[in-house]
Amino acid sequence: MISWKNLDTLQAYKTLSALKGHVDLTDAMAGEMGAKRVREYSVPMAGGLTFNYAARPVDGEVLAALKALAAEAQLIEKYEALFNGEIINTGEKRLVLHQLTRGQLGKAVVVDGVDKRAFYVKEQEKAAQFAKRVHSGEIANAAGEKFTTVVQIGIGGSDLGPRAMYLALENWARQNGTFKMEARFISNVDPDDAASVLKSIDVSRSLFVLVSKSGTTLETLTNESFVKDALRKAGLEPARHMVAVTSETSPLARSSDYLAAFFMDDFIGGRYSSSSCVGGVVLSLAFGPEVFARFLSGAAETDKLATNPDVTKNAALLDALIGVYERNVLGYPTTAVLPYSQALSRFPAHLQQLDMESNGKSVNRFGEAVAYPTGPVIFGEPGTNGQHSFYQLLHQGTDIVPLQFVGFRQNQAGMDVDIQGSTSQEKLCANVVAQIMAFACGKKDDNPNKAFAGGRPSSIIIGDQLTPESLGALLAHFENKVMFQGFCWNINSFDQEGVQLGKVLAKRVLAHETDGALKAYSELFGI
Repeated sequence: MISWKNLDTLQAYKTLSALKGHVDLTDAMAGEMGAKRVREYSVPMAGGLTFNYAARPVDGEVLAALKALAAEAQLIEKYEALFNGEIINTGEKRLVLHQLTRGQLGKAVVVDGVDKRAFYVKEQEKAAQFAKRVHSGEIANAAGEKFTTVVQIGIGGSDLGPRAMYLALENWARQNGTFKMEARFISNVDPDDAASVLKSIDVSRSLFVLVSKSGTTLETLTNESFVKDALRKAGLEPARHMVAVTSETSPLARSSDYLAAFFMDDFIGGRYSSSSCVGGVVLSLAFGPEVFARFLSGAAETDKLATNPDVTKNAALLDALIGVYERNVLGYPTTAVLPYSQALSRFPAHLQQLDMESNGKSVNRFGEAVAYPTGPVIFGEPGTNGQHSFYQLLHQGTDIVPLQFVGFRQNQAGMDVDIQGSTSQEKLCANVVAQIMAFACGKKDDNPNKAFAGGRPSSIIIGDQLTPESLGALLAHFENKVMFQGFCWNINSFDQEGVQLGKVLAKRVLAHETDGALKAYSELFGI
């Protein structure tokens, strides 16, 4: 029997709280003791990745307390309930089924007579066949020319995840001969966003993927109209250049305005939708459906590993629990995601939405206020760029910010140069290694301005190369980490009421139904 309880009512949390400051990270990471930790504090992941947590503030005693917390909070049991089709999204009274887009972990989930795994697979197969017909030229423009560019029109989870995944695999696909079509993205309702894309492509040889679950998303429909206007002005019929990713009940589902429609449903939130047709259509068009299938396999393997009740063998669960310890016991309000891979340049932006929209909650699953911090603020930038931006604060600022590094031993492009005795990739890897140790151990100096306190925790996910499999594994790792943390905090990680109020007020502004300060602000913009 699953019991949903607030974190601060759990005995294991009280035990964990008593261990505040238990590990002196500066000492723990020094000398041979530090070397021993690096070798031992690792957990294998899917996709050839490894989660190394040596520079996080834990030891055997803290790990024991985390294991007890996972057991008392029934984290694995709650995950099993999720993938077996129980209503986990209590705010909207919905199932949570994004894991089903990449594999079947438990029993069949049937809703209104529909096997949901079979439904998702069918839509992925439709997307795969459509992509193959586009690549072969069977589906072409009015002049019989092949489409060379795909443009995704969406916002939030319909943009951030798919865009991050595309950029992550673009160089890899070019190097491995699977690059099919360039992908571009239009998200912001700011007309400059759509205009900049449209002016940089050949619209006559472009396919546009409109992504809106409801078919009513204001920003997305506005950008659709913007694109259709550009197509008509170019003498083109929009219906020959557009496909939709939407729900079966939306007004877009059976419209003659689109070449094809691919379906999703309310059981997959936008920020969890990259492994559905929201990501599948654009990625299959860009790289081929075989590459997207490999991406899904990495995610599926990660989901399976996340069912392991042994905390020290379950990277997503362990990462989540250490994060709860850092947030709730050590009091760190922020986490930085720092990929030492230019291909992951937009991955921190995706994780920002994934984490902050999921766990930025102040009430529990029953609508009661919680008396402890929940989701942290997430930010990040790829290394080494970030080192020349905000690392000053991370090293010597008054706040301690836990860090999540991601790094690879090899680059994707197959190009490099040896300068001053080392390659660019070796310089990149040397930087991430140096940063981990600098943050953990610091440096003493008689000049306070040159002194580094150390004790700044970090973990690193490391692999040989960023591939479709390792990218899928990386994505699913963070999705599962966020899920486990939400379970710990007894909050609903799968709705997002916080984004709704602004939408309602914006509609009032556009309808000129304003008064007071809202009216005054509107007047500043001439609305």
